Amino acid sequence: MSNPSPGYAVTVRVETPSHAGATSGLVGAVSDAGGVVTALDVAESHADRLIVDVTCDASDAAHADAITEALRRVEGVSVRKISDRTFLLHLGGKLEVTPKVPLAHRDDLSRAYTPGVARICRAIVDNPDDARRLTIKRNTVAVVTDGSAVLGLGDIGPAAALPVMEGKAALFKRFAGVDAWPVCLDTRDTDTIVEIVRASASVYGGINLEDIAAPRCFEIERRLRAELDIPVFHDDQHGTAVVVLAALTNALRVVGKDARDARVVVSGVGAAGHAIIRLLRAEGVADIVACDRRGVLHPGREGLDPDRRWIAETTNPRGVTGTLAESLAGADVFVGVSGPDVLTGQDIATMTDDAVVFALANPDPEVDPFAAREHAAVVATGRSDFPNQINNVLAFPGFFRGMLDAGAHEITDAVMLAAAGAIADSVAPDELNASYIVPSVFDSQVAPSVAAAVRAAAENPSGRSA
Repeated sequence: MSNPSPGYAVTVRVETPSHAGATSGLVGAVSDAGGVVTALDVAESHADRLIVDVTCDASDAAHADAITEALRRVEGVSVRKISDRTFLLHLGGKLEVTPKVPLAHRDDLSRAYTPGVARICRAIVDNPDDARRLTIKRNTVAVVTDGSAVLGLGDIGPAAALPVMEGKAALFKRFAGVDAWPVCLDTRDTDTIVEIVRASASVYGGINLEDIAAPRCFEIERRLRAELDIPVFHDDQHGTAVVVLAALTNALRVVGKDARDARVVVSGVGAAGHAIIRLLRAEGVADIVACDRRGVLHPGREGLDPDRRWIAETTNPRGVTGTLAESLAGADVFVGVSGPDVLTGQDIATMTDDAVVFALANPDPEVDPFAAREHAAVVATGRSDFPNQINNVLAFPGFFRGMLDAGAHEITDAVMLAAAGAIADSVAPDELNASYIVPSVFDSQVAPSVAAAVRAAAENPSGRSA
């Protein structure tokens, strides 16, 4: 069982006899069931009984049910109501539209709508670039998905993907002041997706592609970048790559190694793995070995699609073959963006001294973090309940803020390297250690720092397109 998490928090309203040990009995029942009490509120008090709301974290839905049953078994206690706090948070969705201008009287209406708005329309007809200045386009991003590769859930479709896209939009606003909106498309046809996004791009200042399965996501991104004059960013690829490079920069600082000399093994060659490899190469990492389910990619392997073929031909300079575990021997860095439990602690033990392990499959990483920590100097995951969480929210809000502020659309290696550098440098030298290689997602300085770095790099282009 995994650790209790706020993602499975419940509030159980119970009725209990009124006596000195009433609430301590409730806390004890939750604790004995493996839950963590986060709040205990007396909703009603009577001479002979109390109505108490017990709020606690569980590890999953079944665990929440077990905690509830444990409360029922307390002598004299009856359960009145169970509220899943995560479902409550999502009731009615997580977004709303709020006007920025007053609409209190006739004069306001005349300027915001008819007849005054016609003047703005004519101005945009005369100068189409005014759409960026005079409409929401200047600060709005479309979060586009087809629901085919959502989190660790896989192909769940556009409707079920909507809560994730809403959450993404909320993060854009919270961390960078960017207005984002979910666009969940009920189609898997590449041509249709490209055409829908192209035809609706006049509304948006940027496109954030999200949770679209590989290899289709690569073609969609390439075609949209060629056709649109706004930034197109596939967060599963480029956001992940930026944060991984930032974390690796600091991890190597901790262990005193140079990225250009490091031997790196990457497990997973889908959207994230492909982009990580490209960005590591742009940073000067020369010795990269990439693996998929069949083992190491190399030019002699048959049946490779074009994207895997590119990886096979541009990595693996020592001609390594064999399995993922075999390729780890003597490696300095492991980066996993694949699936759960593909390695053991003993596999990590074959790596070099002061090894760095990023096991980013979520919720279950490629190797147990506790087992990895016995042999590696620095361990990171994609989870919030372990140190060093590699989280894309460190990148995408500030990244788009910088691109929108620059009025730029070409996403180059230089722009992405600048974003990674800004994230890494957000951890001060006196803060840096093996358990703190990336800043907190709530560090208010991260998004502005990333935005400033991205804007500077975008306004002074010198790098290749990413």
